[in-house]
Amino acid sequence: MTTVSLTDVAGYLPGEPVPAEFYTEYPGAEDKLRDNPMFRVPPRRHHVAVGETNVDMVERAVQPLIERHGPEEIRSVDVLLMHSQLPDTPFVGAGTEVARRLGLKPQWLIDVANAGCASFVHMLELARQILTTTDARTALICNAQSAAGQLFTQSDVRRLAQAAIPGDGCGVGYLTTSGSSPVLDVTTRHIADYGGDMTAVLDDGRKYWEPGTSQLRIGFTESGIAKVLERGNRLVPEVVAELCRRLGVATTGIDLLVTNQPNRTFLQNWREALGLPADRHPDTFDSCGNMFGAAIPITLDRAIRSGQVADGDLVVLGGFAHAGDYAGAAAIRWGGGRTAS
Repeated sequence: MTTVSLTDVAGYLPGEPVPAEFYTEYPGAEDKLRDNPMFRVPPRRHHVAVGETNVDMVERAVQPLIERHGPEEIRSVDVLLMHSQLPDTPFVGAGTEVARRLGLKPQWLIDVANAGCASFVHMLELARQILTTTDARTALICNAQSAAGQLFTQSDVRRLAQAAIPGDGCGVGYLTTSGSSPVLDVTTRHIADYGGDMTAVLDDGRKYWEPGTSQLRIGFTESGIAKVLERGNRLVPEVVAELCRRLGVATTGIDLLVTNQPNRTFLQNWREALGLPADRHPDTFDSCGNMFGAAIPITLDRAIRSGQVADGDLVVLGGFAHAGDYAGAAAIRWGGGRTAS
C-alpha cells in the first residue's frame, strides 16, 4: 500500500489580537451564559480585515510551504481540498479561486462542506484515500475560518455570549506519497443521529437569503448546549482511544495530541480522559479563540515552531464537529524535519 505523509503544515493569523473587552464591554453584552463552560471568554482572538477573504488567507498561509518546498513543488499538487467556515460567495466554493491565485492545476479539486471543526482530519482522510487509489502523488488541504470578524461582530450578535469565542485564521497541510511523516491510520465517525442539531437562527423567521433586518446567529439553547457538552466530552476521547487500539498503543503513549480548540473545558476533559499532561496537548484557545476547522493545523504548526514536536513523535490529531455529527482522529509518525523557529 502506498504510504502517505503529512509532510508539512503552516498557518496564518490575520491582524492584531482583538481583546475580550471588544465583546464583554459592548453595550448590552449578555452575561447570563458567560459562566457556561461553552462560553468562557478567551483573552484574545484574531479577526479578518475588512475585505479579507478565505482565498486571501489561504494564499498567505501557503507562503511558508512555498518557501520551504519551492514554488514549483507546491504549484504541481495533484489534489486540492478546501474547507471554508464562512463561504465568501453563495454557490461557488473557494477551491477554484485558490487554484487560480496559487497557479495550481490539480487533478482533484473538492470544496468540503462537512466535518466543521474536525474538517482537517476529514480532508486528510480524503486526500490519503485519493493518493493511495489513483496516480495522484501530492495534496494541499486548506482550512479557512473567517466568521469571527464578520458574522460574530454584527451589532446584535456581538452582545451575545457566543460571539466572544470564535477567532479567525487559516491552516494548511501538504501531503505527499512518501515516508517522511507517515499517516499511520485514521478513524472517523459520521453520526447522522446528530445531523441538523446545530442551527442558524434569524429572529424574524426568514430564510438567510431573504431580505430583512435581523442578524444571523447560532441557535444555541440551554438544552442544546448541554447536549453538545456531553457529546463533545465523550466523542473525542472515544475516537482517539479507538485509533490507539488499532495502532496497538496506549493513549498515554501519544507524544502530542492536537485537537480543535472549542473551549477550556473540552481541552482539559479530553487530555484527562486520555491520561495526557497539559504539555502534550497544545492549547491555542486563550490566544486565538475557537478557530473551528483551522484550529488543528494552526495549533500543530505552532507546536512544531515552538519545539514541542520531535522527529519520531507519535502525533494524534482529533476533534468533533458542530453538535456532534462528526468525530475523527488521525495518527502521524512525525518526521517533517522542521526545527523550532
